[in-house]
Amino acid sequence: MTDSLITYDRFLGGAVTVVQPARGYRAGMDAVLLAASLSAKHGESLAEAGSGAGAALLCATHRLPTCHFTGFERDAAAITLAGQGIATNAFAARADIRTHDIAERPSALENVYDQSFSNPPFFDPAAIRAPAPGKTNAFLADTPLKAWILFLHHITKPGGRITLIHRAATLADLLELLNPRAGEIEVLPIRPAPAAPANRVLIRARKGLRRGPVTLYDGIALHDVAGGHFSSRAAACFDGGALEWR
Repeated sequence: MTDSLITYDRFLGGAVTVVQPARGYRAGMDAVLLAASLSAKHGESLAEAGSGAGAALLCATHRLPTCHFTGFERDAAAITLAGQGIATNAFAARADIRTHDIAERPSALENVYDQSFSNPPFFDPAAIRAPAPGKTNAFLADTPLKAWILFLHHITKPGGRITLIHRAATLADLLELLNPRAGEIEVLPIRPAPAAPANRVLIRARKGLRRGPVTLYDGIALHDVAGGHFSSRAAACFDGGALEWR
């Protein structure tokens, strides 16, 4: 892409630069909240399924400076932008982007990463009007949600954590897909304002643990009132802080 077709956007209070298309899908709050929700031990390796232009990957790499991150993405244009973002932020020693379709689960990737995370496409192509050009891969789930869960499970080491952000309406599906393969499941609802219905959920689980009770937290309200300023908890995440689940 030429410079006229891309933008250099500052995330986490200006600490991270994301290179992304000027038109089409542009990363925002979901990517930041996903990155903010991650925690890891020194030296752990984390992988993102469907990295796009790398917003969540770059934010997580900044937030967890002793860890290594790998992004898996199939779209060539997005891979180029993510690579530019890695270079722009001087993250080449701790982050890389690889060409891969998450529908494929090669044996070489099995049990490789300490953790995995993802923001899968949200919508069934048959259920909604076609999105604007440049947004198709990010919005339309031409690869079933089950394939995303299977890929995350495949690449994660036993006992490793899997974290996703998705529409609240898919929570039942996510629980059904995770339950046979993971335990210690936690759910954090994300609401636009206090008392509003959640429109997103963060969900995490540990691979291979036995089934147990699902922990449902109170959640986070992004704004103090509908249409108002960001809540202090949300603003802290957007400035690079951690999102506490409890």
